[in-house]
Amino acid sequence: MRREMIGFHGHYLVDEEGNRKAVVVPISDWEQIFDALEELDDIRAYDGAKGDQTEAIPFEQAVSEINKGISD
Repeated sequence: MRREMIGFHGHYLVDEEGNRKAVVVPISDWEQIFDALEELDDIRAYDGAKGDQTEAIPFEQAVSEINKGISD
């Protein structure tokens, strides 16, 4: 899914010398930014998992091995 670029409507907070130190953005913009970051994190996790060459095991086997490890 391709998203549109998020428009920036924030205001920079600067120090006495004019150096940008912080930014204030409307909550609606922040929510869009946060959603985009979460989606990017999901994509990176997916890409990492797809690139992993370890052998997959059935879910039931994984649960059984986890439970065995807990009871040991």
